[in-house]
Amino acid sequence: MRDEHDGHADERDAEPDEDAGTETPALGAAVTSRIKVMGRMDIAERRVAQDGRATVTIGERAVDLRISTFPTHYGERTVLRLLDPGAQRFDLDALGMPRELARRFLACAERAHGLLLVTGPTGSGKTTTLYSTLRRIASPALNVMTIEDPIEYELATVGLTVSQAQVNARKGVTFATGLRHILRQDPDVVLVGEIRDVETARMAIQSSLTGHVVFTTLHTNDAPSAVTRMIDLGVEPFLLAASLSAVLAQRLVRRRHVPCGGKGCAECLETGYQGRTGLFELIVVDEEFRRLIARNEELGALRDAARRGGMRSLREEGERLAREGATDLVEVERVVQEAAP
Repeated sequence: MRDEHDGHADERDAEPDEDAGTETPALGAAVTSRIKVMGRMDIAERRVAQDGRATVTIGERAVDLRISTFPTHYGERTVLRLLDPGAQRFDLDALGMPRELARRFLACAERAHGLLLVTGPTGSGKTTTLYSTLRRIASPALNVMTIEDPIEYELATVGLTVSQAQVNARKGVTFATGLRHILRQDPDVVLVGEIRDVETARMAIQSSLTGHVVFTTLHTNDAPSAVTRMIDLGVEPFLLAASLSAVLAQRLVRRRHVPCGGKGCAECLETGYQGRTGLFELIVVDEEFRRLIARNEELGALRDAARRGGMRSLREEGERLAREGATDLVEVERVVQEAAP
């Protein structure tokens, strides 16, 4: 503010302007509204969390956005996930899956029936692994269908003949009801985005027992824990023993930035890392493991049997990558949280 009498700056210029930043909340609300319009969300509803999706063009590349809004005391919080289909190859080798482990996993995936579980926390790459598996086994002769929440990538864009459907709770489409309707479409392979309840778990198991290959995900710390998690949900052990073909647990670790030797540089934003790769732990269910499941044996017995069957733990795989210089032990310890034996 200028003094009108002498042309000098008023002393109040040195103080913070009380009105500074008052445009920021209004600007934030406007940006959120624009994002919600792009995601075909209800811009008038600010008191309920919403999800949406949109596609934007950056240069010559189309990038998918996954939009999430959440009401807070000070207004809506908005988060965008950027997914670049053009950069995604959906290839098990590109994910860092060892060749022998991939061979064993695909052998289970190519059977005429069976349940395959992929486990890990949110953001560990489970969906990408499943999409990569579908790409390896899909063919015009196979009827492949999915029910997801949400559909992360449209697989038709990478040349796969896959029918994808999305959960819609408002219209009564859940994983369980969606799977029930999918089975009337005579599928050969079914992907269920996640098992969240006993109804979905039982439907997935019944589907695998009636001549379908069923892929799905579960949140557990390691591969053996998937068995106890399914039983805790309410699945009968003898049904799980009869249907389960394989369990794959995974994590993502950051790759060591080779040019700077992991010391940090401008190219890796001083982190010492660039890119990520997977850690994988696979159980191929054999007769011994089936008997233990049917008897509802404790987790320690399941881990011992899995090791006898050739399972290498996530920690062991991480230590191998650290020895090879692909990552380091600090990063492995950050992502691997094995339950106590």
